[in-house]
Amino acid sequence: MNDSYLYLIIALLPLTAGLLVTQVNPYHALILRGVLGAVAAMVDAVLGAADVALTEALMGTMLSIALYAIAVRSSLVFRLGVMENQLIQKNQDSNFQELINDFRSIFSKHYMRLEIVPYANNKTLHQALIEKEVHATCSPLAETEQEQETYQTAIRVQRIYNIIESELSSSNTSLNYVNVLDSGEKHS
Repeated sequence: MNDSYLYLIIALLPLTAGLLVTQVNPYHALILRGVLGAVAAMVDAVLGAADVALTEALMGTMLSIALYAIAVRSSLVFRLGVMENQLIQKNQDSNFQELINDFRSIFSKHYMRLEIVPYANNKTLHQALIEKEVHATCSPLAETEQEQETYQTAIRVQRIYNIIESELSSSNTSLNYVNVLDSGEKHS
């Protein structure tokens, strides 16, 4: 009997695993993880281990992909706290809209989505940052002598701060990294 097809199928395992490890896009990695599980199930079935193949198909492919998809979807969200009056359409200035568009374009490059969370006042906005309800806050600075309104963006995640600092093209905000300890204390 010619077993060359078996060698070809088995060679797909390290090839798929190598592609999986080198993926940057988490959604492409999910697809490759499903392919890897299917190839492993096929190898097990061809080698006569039907029970292992069935387990791999159910657990290694279907269940793990569903759980990974939920984890990836929920972990790739950047929560930005803003003041409620910033969201009112008639009060929303073009500088704020430009800033939000810049944030969206930066995070889309990193496969993240921006979620804007409104707060009633500066105190609750700051408290949300300390209590880790949001990753960053964006609030208007006190009235300046300039015509355009500028914003203060406080970010509590160092990696996100580094990404925004290197890629932000808008000059409408000043960035600030805030180190929030688990005890609720704030260090800048």
